[in-house]
Amino acid sequence: MRPSRRDIAIPPIPPGIEWVGGKGPNLARVAAQGPLLVHFFDFAQLNSVRAMPYVVAWSDRYGEHGLTTLGVHTPRFAFTAPAAAVEASLPGLGIEWPVAIDSDRRMWRDYGSEGWPSLFLWSRGGALRWYHLGEGDYQETEAAIVEALEEAEVEADWLEPLEPLRPTDAPGAAVIAPTPELFPGGSPQRPWAPSAEQPGLSVPYEGGGAYLAAAGEGEVALWVDGERRDPIAIPEPGLYELVVDAEHRRRVLELEPSAGIEVHSIQFSPAPAP
Repeated sequence: MRPSRRDIAIPPIPPGIEWVGGKGPNLARVAAQGPLLVHFFDFAQLNSVRAMPYVVAWSDRYGEHGLTTLGVHTPRFAFTAPAAAVEASLPGLGIEWPVAIDSDRRMWRDYGSEGWPSLFLWSRGGALRWYHLGEGDYQETEAAIVEALEEAEVEADWLEPLEPLRPTDAPGAAVIAPTPELFPGGSPQRPWAPSAEQPGLSVPYEGGGAYLAAAGEGEVALWVDGERRDPIAIPEPGLYELVVDAEHRRRVLELEPSAGIEVHSIQFSPAPAP
């Protein structure tokens, strides 16, 4: 989305922010060199994870032309807040740029973020040129990056915009909204763990896929519509794929985590109609 004004300045980095994956930058120096893309995410939040391949691709495509990418990890769950957990997640997400640990949400508030992911593109000089909250508008965001580079007097033979990575990402794609996110413990702050009284979960849902946000170490036994599937290994805190379908479906999941696993949420992805 285009900002309402062209003179909105990049907020300064709050004092005391911890960084992982690289040294925290000097914003004035970065802004003087070229455009800056700031990406807010949570490594166990489905929308963040689904958008990440685009951010990685843009960094690869345009980094050599002067685009700087910075991450800001603002946790949605308590188990994603520790800096060590964020740092461990970076290789799996393909992140090769510095990430700020925004556990107290200071940067989140300064930027006016409203959800995961949030993207902010700043021009050379540090003025806001584009922002997007949530998934989608990938081609529009890439076009804004190219425009910001051209504004910075970068000349190049630009590649065609990335093709949609999923059918649901195509402009104008018709999809069916999935079942809302499920919090077995009652809220994002209260995880559920197996017990003698309740060793497992039964989860009916509609959508194109189901994903498990979990902490701990172990595995989760999985049944889909009564059919046993391979167990899901949980080696570390994160988001784990349970089921993926090419189109919208109704399914019932049965989950039995091993001792030591905490289930924070079950998230569902959209898909086209059958």
